[in-house]
Amino acid sequence: MYIPTLDAALVGKVIAYYRMKSGVSQEVLSGLADIGRSHLSAIERGKRKPTLETLYRICTALNIKMSTVIQKLEEELEMQ
Repeated sequence: MYIPTLDAALVGKVIAYYRMKSGVSQEVLSGLADIGRSHLSAIERGKRKPTLETLYRICTALNIKMSTVIQKLEEELEMQ
């Protein structure tokens, strides 16, 4: 039986995309989102998946809606 999963590397890629588009460093974003820089780095490298709470903090710090990130993830998944 196939159980679909969300690739952590893809999640990290999308988060990094929006961070860079906003022109902020990992250091700044992690401070604004109140998460550790090493945690953010691990998320962007696909070593960890963010919880919904962490994703919400990241999106809020980047001043984007969570739905924007989810939509981008869905677009990326469709292209695979």
